[in-house]
Amino acid sequence: MEVLDFLEIALAKVLLLLIIGGVIYWVIKSSARSNSLKDIPPRNKPPEDMVRCVHCGVNLPRSEAVLSRGEFFCGNEHRQLHQS
Repeated sequence: MEVLDFLEIALAKVLLLLIIGGVIYWVIKSSARSNSLKDIPPRNKPPEDMVRCVHCGVNLPRSEAVLSRGEFFCGNEHRQLHQS
């Protein structure tokens, strides 16, 4: 019986060391991953021109505006209302 108790205790210690080693490995890998992501510069998009809706006066990016007859609108509804 004493040999079995000794083997059980030894096995428990080995498993505990493996678990602790796995946690330490995981922490080091995740830390290294986050550090490598910090080294990558963010991709900055160039600033976009803003335009004003002729109907309501709201400012919006040029790419989101509706252009009609040289005037900018925030949507088709305001374009139609303004031309009525």
